[in-house]
Amino acid sequence: MTFDRAKQILEKHGQGHVLRFWDALDAGERAHLLDQIAGLDFASVARMQALLTSKAVAVPASEPTAPEVVELTPDARAKAYAAGEAEIRAGRVAVLLVAGGQGSRLGYDGPKGAYAIGPVTGRPLFFFHARKIVALCRRYGVRIPFYVMTSDVNDAATRSYFEEQNYFGLDRNDVIFFVQGMWPALDAKGRIILDRPGHIFMSPDGHGGTLTALAKHGCLEDMERRGITSVFYFQVDNPMVEIADPAFIGLHMSRRADISLKLCAKRDAKEGLGVVVEREGRCEMVEYTELTDEQAHRRTAAGELYFKYGSVAIHVFSFAFMKAEADKALPLHIAHKKIPVCADDGTAVKPEKNNGYKFEKFIFDVLPDAKTVVNLAFDREEEFSPVKNASGSDSPATCKRDMQAKWLRWFKRAGIQMPAHACGVSALPLEIDPAYALDVTDLKKKGIALTGE
Repeated sequence: MTFDRAKQILEKHGQGHVLRFWDALDAGERAHLLDQIAGLDFASVARMQALLTSKAVAVPASEPTAPEVVELTPDARAKAYAAGEAEIRAGRVAVLLVAGGQGSRLGYDGPKGAYAIGPVTGRPLFFFHARKIVALCRRYGVRIPFYVMTSDVNDAATRSYFEEQNYFGLDRNDVIFFVQGMWPALDAKGRIILDRPGHIFMSPDGHGGTLTALAKHGCLEDMERRGITSVFYFQVDNPMVEIADPAFIGLHMSRRADISLKLCAKRDAKEGLGVVVEREGRCEMVEYTELTDEQAHRRTAAGELYFKYGSVAIHVFSFAFMKAEADKALPLHIAHKKIPVCADDGTAVKPEKNNGYKFEKFIFDVLPDAKTVVNLAFDREEEFSPVKNASGSDSPATCKRDMQAKWLRWFKRAGIQMPAHACGVSALPLEIDPAYALDVTDLKKKGIALTGE
């Protein structure tokens, strides 16, 4: 893009101030700024401005009700599992990982997926995800494409890390990286914010941007070429996730669902998990902060929370629904934030109070468009222990504890006695490579070697 073209576009959209420091920039800064301008989505910027200046009074929403949540009986689980296995074996399942975050909250300078979480080896989050896919490929004799969404901040480092680790045993041709979209922030007047004289402040467009990014980078076309019909979606911070769980996929397929979600019982009424609700015949997600105190604490006649189940971002999409939603403009969510800004004299200023607005899209905003939604209950202790905080709950310490407790239960179910503390945690260092044993069934097959029989 040339300077004249950039100026023309910016002035057309009322953003001419973006070039006000042009004469002070060197050649490299000018080239980078032109690249940023070329990448701006002014249709989205216009939507941001409209949301920012909207004076419309929100129409009160109707009262939400709790949706159907499936709890599989043993027979139903076996049937769903068989159906899911057939789907995987036929090569129609893809895996999609959202991994654009950094490990800064954990005190780690690098992609969050490269953070060490193995209780014994210190292997990273990426290892446990990738090795589960290796195990699935071996079990079903199939190639499973692994789509990894990175961000501008960690894309190069993530690609390099996978290369250094030899893709954790995966076929590199089946690991497809793509970069999440980035959006500018706006000031109160709807103007794009510069944080340096030659640089537009940009931030990720939210996990809802996954669908747009898949389309932009050719991933949807790749899925179509491979004959994918079901896409398993999850986030990088949960190493206990049961990737491409056959029972989950089988239930999704049997119900002909557009999207299916795994939900777990909340620890308490105020736990920070989104809640799936029904409203006027459609499903939608309500963030925990949006529930009233009465709704959050409401109880059933049996004494359970009425809105008992929370979402942990484990989904299955039908490919057709995912492709259709990629062309739609999801709702925007706005957040008032402290954003570094370039003053008129060219100096960078770190504000002491909120001075600008970031905008995001959320993946769960596709729910109202789905004709059929399946909600499947799962056991938190088996599948969910995220690494979000440096200490306390949902930290590396709790995750390692929960991983080892799960593996210890496997040994017990396999008939192999392991020393354990009264709280159910292994008394010995314990870690299992998912490619060695993906589940207790695999572990039972290894029983002879483990017991020396």
